Amino acid sequence: MMEILGVPAPVLFGQLLLGLINGSFYALLSLGLAVIFGMLNVINFAHGALYMTGAFAAWLLLNYLGIGYWPALILAPLLVGALGIVLERTMLARLYQFDHLYGLLLTFGLALIIQGLFRNAYGVSGQPYPIPSALSGGTNLGFMFLPLYRGWVVIASVIVCFGTWFVIERTRLGAYLRAAVENQELVRAFGINVPLMMTLTYGFAVALAGFAGVLAAPIYQVNPLMGQDLIIVVFAIVVIGGLGSMLGSIVSGLGIGIVEGLTKTFYPEASSVAVFVIMAIVLALRPHGLFGRPRT
Repeated sequence: MMEILGVPAPVLFGQLLLGLINGSFYALLSLGLAVIFGMLNVINFAHGALYMTGAFAAWLLLNYLGIGYWPALILAPLLVGALGIVLERTMLARLYQFDHLYGLLLTFGLALIIQGLFRNAYGVSGQPYPIPSALSGGTNLGFMFLPLYRGWVVIASVIVCFGTWFVIERTRLGAYLRAAVENQELVRAFGINVPLMMTLTYGFAVALAGFAGVLAAPIYQVNPLMGQDLIIVVFAIVVIGGLGSMLGSIVSGLGIGIVEGLTKTFYPEASSVAVFVIMAIVLALRPHGLFGRPRT
């Protein structure tokens, strides 16, 4: 059996695949956080709970309405996005003129409420969600066995992440969004409804979390606490990439996932702290993150 640095090749590539899958979820979630912070100036601590809500939405659609994975991949993010719009209009919109701390405390409270509601209804034991039949099984690549569903997760995540980046950075709609961050009055002069645009931006960003939740449902058991620990790592990734930097969030999310995979192979004891060590080093060298810009 071929070895790489003393590790059997199938083991190494298997861990890299697991790291890339985790990185796919990191990228989707950190991208949503970056969009919310960059466009709305809010630190959205409820993002992990909304990721969990997306997974539960897919599970509920399947078990109560008989709606399978592929429709749920569209419906669940829309439901989470609609919930986000309600939360933004009724609560967050009132805090934009205040310090970041108020938005963070509000969204932290919302996360506890959402998790508490699902925990009270379904307990903490995980709910299984089946892999769609079209993506069951796997293929032998020679150096490793690739489960089809896990390959799909990586491809879907990369497409959605870079598609979102392209829309915001390279289209007229994205130009309006970025301009609204700097000067809302100027954007209003073009006839743009800025409050509605901000609301839809928040709804779209949390829909990304819901989309990640649906992707995660067949891999991880659906449970109310599935986003609780993940969100801490995702916040660290956002800091590494640069607060508000969408490209930084995508690249850092995928990169940290791969680093975690390598760490689990060569030094498993450090895998849970690797991201925080990297964050400390990045902050020491570049306080605004790898792709972020200094705020004046």
